[in-house]
Amino acid sequence: MGSAPQRKALTPPDPVLVAALIERFLEEDRGSGDITSEGLVPAQARARARLVGRARGVLAGLDLFAAVFRACDGEARVELDARDGERVEAGQELARIEGNARALLLAERTALNLLQRLSGIATHTARLVSILSATPGVRLLDTRKTTPGLRVLEKYAVRCGGGENHRHGLDDQAMIKENHLALAGCGVREAVERLRASIGPRVVLTCEARTDREALLATQGGADVVLLDNMPPETMAALVPRLREAARERGRPVELEASGGVTEENLLAVARSGIDRISVGALTHSAPALDLSLYLEPSPQGEEGE
Repeated sequence: MGSAPQRKALTPPDPVLVAALIERFLEEDRGSGDITSEGLVPAQARARARLVGRARGVLAGLDLFAAVFRACDGEARVELDARDGERVEAGQELARIEGNARALLLAERTALNLLQRLSGIATHTARLVSILSATPGVRLLDTRKTTPGLRVLEKYAVRCGGGENHRHGLDDQAMIKENHLALAGCGVREAVERLRASIGPRVVLTCEARTDREALLATQGGADVVLLDNMPPETMAALVPRLREAARERGRPVELEASGGVTEENLLAVARSGIDRISVGALTHSAPALDLSLYLEPSPQGEEGE
């Protein structure tokens, strides 16, 4: 995976939104009740649990993990031995929980699913960020290819791994893609100019380009970001100086983004083509979960929560 990402100040997701999401996730799992635990475990039984890493990775979602247990048992004691954005090793103990046994069993799967999913995203992001350290100044971004309902959490996980977020939704940036052009019935430059007139000068406008000509027209039209879609590195390397010159001539800076077909194997070649940033959908749609385990046992006789 390489070195851990440089730790930055991480802005966590909105706690009100997180609480609502956790309740929905728990309801999905709980249904009308945990019939196994209710049939086997005494209502007043207490238990304790240890969260242990089983693989090397970068954490994301540890506070969410704790919040799930607290949602099931408001008096649960949770001790965290790591923080989001930190690298962890196999065998490392990450957290301890003590509380009502039924509540711990209810929270277990939802808490682990969230933490493993988000930490997998952070780990995959950190690996690509580490590769990009050989090309200072080239940034790694995610996309909108996220799990429905989990976007705010998955994009937070990307930040934990040292990456940056692209737009969060359709309302915070404008982005012209192939399907927009097909339905608008106009060319690239006209689309950029029409959209700029509609949204004004302050909203970031990105335009996807599939060819050299489209990229030049998007730059000349006034796009803030030109996304070079599925272009080989050598094609981009030849095109980038022309786009920089076109931006100078129009008197408006442009950021150049590579996207599509980017893998760990070609990431450095893409970065060395002279672009400013790389967006990778696989950060969120294809990252494998980080392997973590939760070990539960009865609390010693007489041990009570505080």
